[in-house]
Amino acid sequence: MNYRHAYHAGNFADVVKHVVLTRLLEYLKHKDKAFRVIDTHAGIGRYDLSSVEAQKTGEWLGGIGRLTDAPLNGPAAALLAPYLDAVRALNPDGGIQKYPGSPLVARHLMRKQDRLSAIELHPKDVAKLRTLFAGDFQTRIIELDGWLALGAHLPPKEKRGLVLIDPPYEEPGEFDRLVDGLVRAHRRWPGGIYALWYPIKDRKAIIAFRKALKQSGIPRLLDIEFEIKPASSEPSLDGSGLVVVNPPFTLEGELRVLLPVLHRVLALAKPAHWSLEWLAGE
Repeated sequence: MNYRHAYHAGNFADVVKHVVLTRLLEYLKHKDKAFRVIDTHAGIGRYDLSSVEAQKTGEWLGGIGRLTDAPLNGPAAALLAPYLDAVRALNPDGGIQKYPGSPLVARHLMRKQDRLSAIELHPKDVAKLRTLFAGDFQTRIIELDGWLALGAHLPPKEKRGLVLIDPPYEEPGEFDRLVDGLVRAHRRWPGGIYALWYPIKDRKAIIAFRKALKQSGIPRLLDIEFEIKPASSEPSLDGSGLVVVNPPFTLEGELRVLLPVLHRVLALAKPAHWSLEWLAGE
C-alpha cells in the first residue's frame, strides 16, 4: 500500500480510528486506577497539514476538514467532543493546520496516573517522537519493531489499558502478521483491550482476515467497517476497518450513534456503507 502517514494524516480513516480510540480511552477513565496505552506503530505523533506531503494528497480535507465544518449536535456531538478537543488543542488559533497522530490523541486524554508507550521502528520518526514528548515522564518512546512489542511489552504493569495496532501495510502478509501478533498478545494479556486498524482495499484479503479472526479462539471481537465509496475495478482505499478485542460494553451503543453521523459527513459515493459485526462474542 506504500502507506507513509504524512500523506494521509487527518483523512477519513484517521477520523474514524481516532474517534474510536477516544471512546475507548474515555471508558478506561471511568475507574481511578491507572491504565497504559501501547501504540505499536506510533509514527511521528504530530502532522503538519501544510506540508508538501499533506498538500499533495489533500486527504485531510475530506476527513477532519469536513468534520470540523459539519453541524453537530445532540448525543453525537457529545461523543465526538473528546476527539475534536484533541484536534483543537493543536490549533489554538482556529482552523486546522496540524493534526494529532494516535499517540498525541491518547496523551491529550490521559490523566496524571496514566502512561503511554509509543513504539516506532523508523529512526527519523523516533527522533521526532522524542522531540515531541521531551520531558514528558508519562510517555516512553521506544525504538522497536511494533510486532515485537506484542510479546515483549505485555502485559503492562498497570494491568489495564489499550493496545493500538496500526501497521503501515507496506509489506505482503500484513493481515497474517496482524492475526498472529494478536493471538500471541492475547495469550499474554487476555484482559487487555486491543484495537486493530486495517484498510479496505483488497477485499479477498479482508475476507480471509476476518475468517482467521473468527477461528482464532479469541472470545470477544467487534469489527467496525466504514466505507466511503463502493468497490471499484481499480485498487483504491474504499474504506477502513477497526477490530476491537474486549470492547467496553458501552462501545457498540456509542458507535451506533456516531457511525451514521460520520458516514453522512465523510462518505463520497453510494452505495457505501458502515457496519458493526461481532466476529466472536455477543
